[in-house]
Amino acid sequence: MDMNVQDHEILQAYLTVVTAYNPQVLPNRCKVTFLTKQTGLPQLWSWDAATGSCEQVVQMPDRVLDVKHSPCGTRTVFGMDCQGNEKQQLYMLDNETGQVKELVHSPQHFHHLGGWSPCGTKLSFSSNRRGPGLFDVYVLHLDTNQLQVVYRHDGKCTPAGWLPDGSGLLVLIEETNIYQSLYVLDLQSGSTRPIGVPGSGSYSSVQVRGAAGYFLTNADTNTTALYRFSLDAREAELLCHIPEWDIEEAKLSPNGSKIAYTVNEGGLSGLYLYDITTGDSQQIEGLPRSVKQSLSWLSDEELVFCLKSPVLPGDLWSCRIDGDKVRRLTHFAESETVGHLWREAELYSFRSFDGVEVPYFYYRPDPALFRQEGSSRKSPAIVHIHGGPESQIRFEFQPVIQYFVGQGYPVITPNVRGSKGYGKTYLNLDNGRKRMDAVADLAEMVKDLARFEEIDTSRIGVVGRSYGGFMVLAALTHYPDLWAAGVDIVGIAHFRTFLQNTGEWRRKLRESEYGTLAHDSDFFEEIAPLNHSHKIKVPLLIFHGRNDTRVPVTEAEQLYEEMKARGQDAELVIFEDEGHQTEKLENHIALNRGVIHFFSRHLGEGKAIPEHL
Repeated sequence: MDMNVQDHEILQAYLTVVTAYNPQVLPNRCKVTFLTKQTGLPQLWSWDAATGSCEQVVQMPDRVLDVKHSPCGTRTVFGMDCQGNEKQQLYMLDNETGQVKELVHSPQHFHHLGGWSPCGTKLSFSSNRRGPGLFDVYVLHLDTNQLQVVYRHDGKCTPAGWLPDGSGLLVLIEETNIYQSLYVLDLQSGSTRPIGVPGSGSYSSVQVRGAAGYFLTNADTNTTALYRFSLDAREAELLCHIPEWDIEEAKLSPNGSKIAYTVNEGGLSGLYLYDITTGDSQQIEGLPRSVKQSLSWLSDEELVFCLKSPVLPGDLWSCRIDGDKVRRLTHFAESETVGHLWREAELYSFRSFDGVEVPYFYYRPDPALFRQEGSSRKSPAIVHIHGGPESQIRFEFQPVIQYFVGQGYPVITPNVRGSKGYGKTYLNLDNGRKRMDAVADLAEMVKDLARFEEIDTSRIGVVGRSYGGFMVLAALTHYPDLWAAGVDIVGIAHFRTFLQNTGEWRRKLRESEYGTLAHDSDFFEEIAPLNHSHKIKVPLLIFHGRNDTRVPVTEAEQLYEEMKARGQDAELVIFEDEGHQTEKLENHIALNRGVIHFFSRHLGEGKAIPEHL
């Protein structure tokens, strides 16, 4: 289907829907900062609690990433990378004058921002300046501009917070891509001591108040739970645990009496409040079904967060903890043109080949599309696979998914084994030589789609990004008769070449999931889509970013060259100014327009949108 002018305008309306995300209360300013692509790239904006107005804070030439406010709110440090290479450099914003100055600059290196010291005169971060895979912890003395190495580590680590008296840091050491170790670093002696058992689980939402601290971990449980720890002891005390679901974010209130936390309930978020004195939890009601992220306290009684769902693309919301008042603070994520066409997702599951229950979201087109006269035929469908693999497709707005659904294509977004959000057991079901069990889940899911009478199971397209791109290629090569077309975005064509060419600091982390070059190269050869690419029977579209530091562009190039040499139907598009993500608006539009054109050509049209819509 070739797009006419009206179709292009409709697609543009979907793809230019902007969101507001990563809210952070600016101390002592009655303001909340956030990031948005309103001007085309992620930039720093603020919302004024007194007036309700929003304004852009800085205009940088590339995307703004990490943001940290000083304790008194007079200054803000933020990171910016170059053309998607993730090597962010650090900048200082004076919140009084609006002036920005370069703070930490070494363009060939990564800088992972830690945070401000309690006194507001020092800044912590980690960087690989000593070697490609060696991340040391640095402290920058802002008054003198002295840069001090305070901890050396032959791997990846990040400062997670300061001790309240400024005498030390909490340091997270990445043992695998999902498991970390948490240490207390004494800045005077340089000594470290662990909190909990090193390498036994994930750690997040680490925060300290007085002699006690709080974090989320799954070190001793299948799902992530809330713990309290003492700075003087190694053990941690379990405060709150939900056996079925992960607690995914926690934030201590300013007065230290309560902890707001979110629970990942099958891809949606429940928002709860934990009373530190009584140990009781209560759910905060009155919010739309959604995902809630980036909790920040506006006061001891009011929370700010990002709220998003398939029909609420992402804005800042707030609620009083007594549930009496819910407010939508920003209105970036709206569209008069296509907003009325957005569809909710329905949650389904199926039993895979070995009895494992696998969930997926189903985006069902408007039933009116299938009741029109002469529109009784079934529609092609599209399967969208998330990356990671330790990730999860959530109950969120996805513009290209909504566009396809609006055009009458059913869309399916599975969380196959290996996805996070369902506990460690499910998360580890695809590790190492169990990799292809996750691909088999896709084949079993296609059988389950027969339950939907509107789907033509002989015309199913599959699309995925990053690890999801590998899943696309593996599905096309190992189950070639199930698919009608495929789109691989920054995907892995061969785990051996991926591990050889990826960033050195990432290799160890990824080998814990995929297997090692030393011991699993035979398995990599056995399953590699590159080695089985001759089995692909359907058209394939490949996208990649030239500056990708995660999955090198050579993964796309070698696959394309193999297929074209055999005369197979393959297309390759490389964005010269992008990395692993597609951040620039014009590239974002070009990529998704290409996906839509491709599926329209090779799957056939979905049900046309009724004129009254």
